Amino acid sequence: MKEIIQHALETATAQSIGMAKRLKNQGKQLPYTIGPDGELETAEVRRWVSGFYPGVLWYLYENNPTGELRKYAEEYTARCEDLKYTTTNHDVGFMIFCSFGNGYRLTKNPEYPGVIETACKSLCTRFNDVIGCTRSWDWGREKWNYPVIIDNMMKLEMLLWAGEQFDNERFTEIAIRHADTTLKNHFREDASCYHVVSYQDDGSVEKKTTWQGCNDESAWARGQSWAVCGYTMMYRFTKNRDYLDHAVRVAEFITNHPNLPADGVPYWDFDAPGIPDALRDASAGATICSALLELSGYVDSSFAEKYTQLAERQLKTLCSPEYLAEPGTNTNFILKHSVGCVSENEAVDVPLIYADYYFAEALLRYKKIKGF
Repeated sequence: MKEIIQHALETATAQSIGMAKRLKNQGKQLPYTIGPDGELETAEVRRWVSGFYPGVLWYLYENNPTGELRKYAEEYTARCEDLKYTTTNHDVGFMIFCSFGNGYRLTKNPEYPGVIETACKSLCTRFNDVIGCTRSWDWGREKWNYPVIIDNMMKLEMLLWAGEQFDNERFTEIAIRHADTTLKNHFREDASCYHVVSYQDDGSVEKKTTWQGCNDESAWARGQSWAVCGYTMMYRFTKNRDYLDHAVRVAEFITNHPNLPADGVPYWDFDAPGIPDALRDASAGATICSALLELSGYVDSSFAEKYTQLAERQLKTLCSPEYLAEPGTNTNFILKHSVGCVSENEAVDVPLIYADYYFAEALLRYKKIKGF
């Protein structure tokens, strides 16, 4: 495994430096995916994916702290700074904490915490005290009164970190209330989660549905990955046993699911039509892998061994030629074969920058666990 991981990190570094050079003179554009024409599709900086590429560079710098990687990580992080004022969506957490959060963790740049604090204040404007959740989208008002998606769990890390950093009880309160409300309403008896839960103004549930899953009652794979990742993270910050127990329940749903392929990379939906010929989603696989590696450090030895073994299978698969791009190919993305939104036929069976982010995170977590 050591050789596999080291090769993957070397490949990821070559690809990511190639991407940095490719986009150097393209304003504030950041990588997103490969378009229908087979060419690199970038994201205007205000799209939700913008913080992931700087985060990839920071993870690779953490692995190999060269001046070149730091230079590019700082340059592409700077492209995201104005996003700290974003109040029109919940993804400011991804935009700022993947970039500035990782940057501060590794460099202690004194300018970065202020950016994160402002981003948290922006995110807090979307919290409704009656409902107990942060609103996800402002669009879709003909579909939902107050939509909250499972993805929101991933934005709570920024609030919890900033709550500690700035001794701001409001940041912490919002994160905990959102997690508790989501725990109450987003999950089925088997611990699988809905993608979208919409609330009435009085806090009651309006409807439970999906946007990116194959149907309202299916288990959209990336949604399950956000769930296990989010509640594992909540336990890391709060040490609330309820969050750990729930993270384990979600992990057990995933790891024991009869439709999880033996190699560990899930279909884009656990209930996708056409299994076993349905498309796989490397982004969900990478995120689940990273979450299981962290979760393995909080559970007893039997669960830890189970989760680490699955994560190893996932890493072996993602590091194989089937998923790991050769340097200079794949328009400089690291992984192939992710699935964005099937319902909109957007970014289907292509690389996605958030798959690269969680893959890099998983690689580093595995290295730390194994001590090499």
